[in-house]
Amino acid sequence: MATKTLHEHWKLEPDEHDYPAALLYLSLVMPTASCEDVVSRLRGAEIQHFKAKDLMRASRLKLLSKGNFHVAADLRKVKQGQPLSPVLLVRGQHAQGVALTIADGYHRICASYTIDENAEIPCRLVDSGG
Repeated sequence: MATKTLHEHWKLEPDEHDYPAALLYLSLVMPTASCEDVVSRLRGAEIQHFKAKDLMRASRLKLLSKGNFHVAADLRKVKQGQPLSPVLLVRGQHAQGVALTIADGYHRICASYTIDENAEIPCRLVDSGG
């Protein structure tokens, strides 16, 4: 019996609830006024595409396993043909040793990487400064 190859599908725009989630996360790593500005700019940023493996490398985060509850939930969505929401990113600052910040979408990136590390993931990316 042949197994069906999984391919993730992506929405054209991030889900509305992704922005407050990004704001909550960013409030842990930057001042409130700064993270509010960043999230405001994320709302207006153009969608760009980056490979899952490059997002993982740039973020310096550990790849979560497919057994992780949230990664597994995203993999189930993919299997059911439900589109995933694009991820929200804040550009790192290489010269200062600051990694890419995944403001929202870490689990979706890990799920996508699990399916195909070369998968192109739609993202909104902004610099941390205004």
